[in-house]
Amino acid sequence: MLRSRAAFLLLLAILSYACFAQEQSEKADAAVNFPSRFFNRIRQKTASLDNQLTRQTEKYLQRLQRREQRLYKKLYKVDSCGAKALFAGAADRYAALGQKLASDTGGAGLHLSGEYQAYTDSLQGMLKFMKGPQAAGALTQLKTLEGKMQDADQIKAYIRERKQQISQYIQQHANLAGLLGKDYQGMNQELFYYSQQVRQYKGMLNDPDKLEKQALAILSKLPAWQSFMKQNSQLAGLFNLPANYGDPGSLAGLQTRDQVAAIINQQVASAGSGGAAALQANLQSAQSQLDGYKDKLSRLGGGSGDMDMPDFKPNNQKTKTFWRRLEYGTNFQTTRNNYYFPTTSDFGLSVGYKLSEKSIVGVGASYKLGWGNGIQHVAFSSQGLGLRSFIDWRLKGSFYVSGGFEYNYAKPFSPYQQLRAIQDWTTSGLLGISKVISLKSRVFKKTKVQLLWDFMSYGQVPKTQPLIFRIGYTWK
Repeated sequence: MLRSRAAFLLLLAILSYACFAQEQSEKADAAVNFPSRFFNRIRQKTASLDNQLTRQTEKYLQRLQRREQRLYKKLYKVDSCGAKALFAGAADRYAALGQKLASDTGGAGLHLSGEYQAYTDSLQGMLKFMKGPQAAGALTQLKTLEGKMQDADQIKAYIRERKQQISQYIQQHANLAGLLGKDYQGMNQELFYYSQQVRQYKGMLNDPDKLEKQALAILSKLPAWQSFMKQNSQLAGLFNLPANYGDPGSLAGLQTRDQVAAIINQQVASAGSGGAAALQANLQSAQSQLDGYKDKLSRLGGGSGDMDMPDFKPNNQKTKTFWRRLEYGTNFQTTRNNYYFPTTSDFGLSVGYKLSEKSIVGVGASYKLGWGNGIQHVAFSSQGLGLRSFIDWRLKGSFYVSGGFEYNYAKPFSPYQQLRAIQDWTTSGLLGISKVISLKSRVFKKTKVQLLWDFMSYGQVPKTQPLIFRIGYTWK
């Protein structure tokens, strides 16, 4: 009887464990069964970066090759033998690098180089861990992009080598510095901007969106995923992690935190009563210096080991896409009524293109709304339109020198056909000062106050006011 009861309990325990294991297995399968839009988003993101990187790299290679051709022609006129030796095979090498970039699919094998990209490593491990054609397709696209980024690193290394070779030649022939210096300096700038562009693409790849973060959060809870990453991540391959990595037994013989703390306390005590204060002061000084170095690295564009130190003042806008260099704005001004016009307000919209951190050019349009002739005679009417162009150049701090040219239709109109009369449009030439005020409000964070002089107003009939005061707001 006891034996049959024990056998029954054992059978019940086995069945319970089997049901639990099946439930956990189903949960794990459900966790890695991500929707199709997740894989589509990864493919779209990597394909877009692939196209941008390939297109920009081809442009930079063409520019650098043209610069070397100009250097060769200039040098050949004064030192034909030196020109042949210095530029021999350069054109073929540029062509080979461009061809490799265009055809690389990442199938030759990838290795960890340059700055470690933690999210990219996790993303690649995630796609390897998952099964199915969608994960395989996204992984193939990611490997292609990673392969081209390694090609970009090889291109940068080759350009640095060429720059060093040309620099050595110029140093040995100081009399040719004036002849070759301009194109050599241009080569330095091209290399710096290309390095910045590649770093920007790597940053975009290493910036996960909300859906990708959720996928990583789900996988991180699975023991199978943790074990897989210990053996298959880029860091695992770099450091050759042992099989018992993470096992408490593998820490035998190593100093514990308490032991290290005891040694530090012993050293501080041996220094006397001022030992702790001296240690604290040294730590604060070291932290301050470290923060300073980090700030400098951040201003130069990151902390990667292949960073190029510019010997010129770089234009940070140059590596941004066209759309990222646009700045949108709105402004308004009010004119009091006089003998010819009622009280009006001009509402303008503009879009500017940032040439650099100091200058922006743009175009816009405005609508002149009439309010009537006083509080007792309020009447809304269309009093005119305007087409604008402008340029702002930073003078100092938040002050800008502003200029512009405008066409204005300063007459009431009802049917839009009236606007076709070109002779009824007047011109304005503006020159003045602008100041950008940073407010805490998110909506009005960049408020621009302008005082402009219309130096063409004196020839207009009827005459308009020469001084214009505008308030505007800009946003990216």
